[in-house]
Amino acid sequence: MTRESEIHAIVGAGPVGTALAGLLAARGHPVRLLTRSGREPRIAGVQPVAVDASDAAALTAAMQGAAVLYNCANPGPYPVWERDWPPLASAMLLAAERAGAVLVTASNLYGYGPVDGPMSRSTPLRPSDHKGALRARMWREALAAHEAGRVRVAEARSSDYLGPTLPLAGGMIARYAERTLLGRPATVFADPDQPHSWTAIDDVAATLAALGREERAWGGAWIVPSNPPATVRELLRGLGDAVGAPEPRLRTAPRWQLRVGGLAIPMLRELGGVLYQFDRPFVADGAETSAAFGVVASPWEPLLAQTARTWESRARAGRSAPAVRP
Repeated sequence: MTRESEIHAIVGAGPVGTALAGLLAARGHPVRLLTRSGREPRIAGVQPVAVDASDAAALTAAMQGAAVLYNCANPGPYPVWERDWPPLASAMLLAAERAGAVLVTASNLYGYGPVDGPMSRSTPLRPSDHKGALRARMWREALAAHEAGRVRVAEARSSDYLGPTLPLAGGMIARYAERTLLGRPATVFADPDQPHSWTAIDDVAATLAALGREERAWGGAWIVPSNPPATVRELLRGLGDAVGAPEPRLRTAPRWQLRVGGLAIPMLRELGGVLYQFDRPFVADGAETSAAFGVVASPWEPLLAQTARTWESRARAGRSAPAVRP
């Protein structure tokens, strides 16, 4: 178990990295927030440090004395993953080994591929596209290093993020909500009526903090606890209800449009590999994580209300005309 006085280093200052930095600092831990610019959000008790995290030597120096290194990096949109993730992951694994730190990675559920039933710790990794295969490969390499006694590792796997700090460009549900919260129709890419797990950003941070602290977590991958699943339509309706927006009006784009658009737009092409997550039930079971570490999902209604208010405000700020609310 890590002690309060030990340094915690975090790579990445996106919504998860920032939430984790605030949580650890509030608990009295010295925190270093490692980014390329070193100019990320100022948080009391958090030291921003500029470093190229894909440079193992520079990263090792920047995290000197840290007991835990958290990989909360986001190298960019799907089309750059194959280029940018391997050097980042390799550098963080090597830096943690050299520094004698625990490496805790914020990951996702892509490595499981299409499944029948909820995903749990016992669900085998069977990715169906290259993004899932990449995440599975990163975990297997880290686990091999752990089992060889070179480094201690753990991984937190979450479903699609939800929370007020998620930007409107931060995922499909946020993009849909940008329109529906203003009373406008939204075009969705898959079936909006399939059950889907949504993971609160604060719950990802709480799980990462637990995995970095608890020795019994090391050497394993853990599902971040989430609320009971909700369909895209149900989630958008709940967000709308929180701010008085009308019933969401959704149109499902024909899959052929996505394929045609993908010929010219790499991001659309990459979406095709993950839409299975919305064409069928996609449910994460974090009960084992809750039982082991006491992390529970954030209350659903307050989460929706906080997220809806923030997203609606941002959506309005990006519009010159008022929303139409029939």
